[in-house]
Amino acid sequence: MITEGGISIEIVPITLKEANAFVSEYHRHHGPVTGHKFSIGLAEGENIVGVVIVGRPVSRHLDDGWTLEVNRLCTDGSRNACSMLYGAAWRAARAMGYKRLITYILESECGASLRAAGWKCIGQAGGLRWTGRRKPSVDLYPAQMKVRYQQEVTG
Repeated sequence: MITEGGISIEIVPITLKEANAFVSEYHRHHGPVTGHKFSIGLAEGENIVGVVIVGRPVSRHLDDGWTLEVNRLCTDGSRNACSMLYGAAWRAARAMGYKRLITYILESECGASLRAAGWKCIGQAGGLRWTGRRKPSVDLYPAQMKVRYQQEVTG
């Protein structure tokens, strides 16, 4: 729990349904996800101010059984919420035995919350749009390059 100016925010359990409802209301460019390994909420009193949804990597090449992906992270703009959720997601993934946690941000996003939570920038990844047989008929997110960040067990 972190207290700033008399306001306490804390990590709380949350269902996928609740997390997806929050994403539907607040996320700038992504919608809900269909599945997850776990979700974590961040609450100020009774109010949810952020969520992180963690699942298997979207890229089948990274789905090695030891890696998870932050598929959605969304907040209402509360201070330090993103970095708290990224940190909580990594601690939970590690506690479950996973060795690596990855996520992607748009090239136009700065990544400050990820760096504040100790994540390492791996560099540019992915393309502007989905390609191949599973390509959606309508873009599901802005057509920008992505940047991959990760946390990894070392040693």
